[in-house]
Amino acid sequence: MTNIDRGLHHRAFSCFVFDSQRRLLLQQRADKKVTFPMMWTNTCCSHPLDIPGERGTDFESAILGAKRAARRKLEQELGIKPEQVQLEDFHFLTRVHYKAPSDGKWGEHEMDYILFIQADVDHAVNRNEDLKNMFATPGLQDTPWFKLICESLLFKWRADLGTPEFHRNTNETIIRRM
Repeated sequence: MTNIDRGLHHRAFSCFVFDSQRRLLLQQRADKKVTFPMMWTNTCCSHPLDIPGERGTDFESAILGAKRAARRKLEQELGIKPEQVQLEDFHFLTRVHYKAPSDGKWGEHEMDYILFIQADVDHAVNRNEDLKNMFATPGLQDTPWFKLICESLLFKWRADLGTPEFHRNTNETIIRRM
C-alpha cells in the first residue's frame, strides 16, 4: 500500500474464458494469495513478467505480452494446455485502470488488460452456478476488478460474443478508469 499511496501502478491482465455455450469459467483465488485471497474472480488474472515476449514496450507489444502471460497462467493455475487457447483466439477489449486496497498492507493499483477467449477447454464445471445470482448472494466475496468489469461491461460483451458485433468491442485504445 505504501507504493500504491505514492501513485505507483503496474500492468496486469484479466482473462475471461467462455465455452462455446458462452458460459464463463470462474475461479476462487487460493487462500495463499497475498491480495484478495479466497475471493471469486474471472477465469485468470495475473501480471505479465518482465521477460522477452511479455514485457511490452509499446501498446501492441503490451497486448501481445498480456496474451502470452494469460496462456502461461491459465496452464499454471487451471491446467489449461496452451494448445487449447491459441494466441490468435484471445481478444483484447480494453484497459481498465483501478486501485483497490486488500488488507491495509497489500492492494492493487493496476492497468488491467482485459482479454476474452471462447474455447472449450478441459476443466471441472459447477453447472449450478449463475453469475448474476452469485452477485446477489449475501456475503459473496469477489475481487474488486472482477466486480467493476461485471457491473459495467461484461454482460454486454458476453451477449455479443461469437457474433460479428463482438469485434466492435475489441481493441480499444482508451483507458477506462474505475
